[in-house]
Amino acid sequence: MSFLVGACAAEDDRPAAGGQTGSTAVTAPASTTSTTTIAGVQTYPAVAGHSDAPINYPEVPPVGGIHNPVWQQCTFYSEPVPNEKAVHSLEHGAIWITYRPDLPSADVDIVATLARSRKDVLASRWDSGLPSPLVATAWGRQLKLESARDPRLMQFVRTYANQGPEVNAPC
Repeated sequence: MSFLVGACAAEDDRPAAGGQTGSTAVTAPASTTSTTTIAGVQTYPAVAGHSDAPINYPEVPPVGGIHNPVWQQCTFYSEPVPNEKAVHSLEHGAIWITYRPDLPSADVDIVATLARSRKDVLASRWDSGLPSPLVATAWGRQLKLESARDPRLMQFVRTYANQGPEVNAPC
């Protein structure tokens, strides 16, 4: 059984009593206040809502959609994180940087420093099927990169951080 309810707000981002939450489906288009164009950025439609169930996302990594009621804390992770929690962080305006396990250690260090120095960046390893060595994702937007040294990575972070449907929510 599912219930249609409004999009989440920070104070509602936790399971209801008994650990159950209803599913939600609220259209939350990718939008930004920036008019900056970054070569290679793809835009996708995304809906917002909560579900405790595992979600199969059409994009790798996911760019938005129904997600877990609990978000993933923004920082650097050397292991994969649950997609459903990372998507919730995207909704809050986070940038999610995913990288292949074979990304050169110098690039991993750049990503780790970036994620640890900003309150709006989540970075994690992606073990299988990542379409490029490094992928930067914001709510409804994605940029595939070959290296963390590509200047478009920082341009993407500066342009799309805090541009999700729930800006200024915790990450």
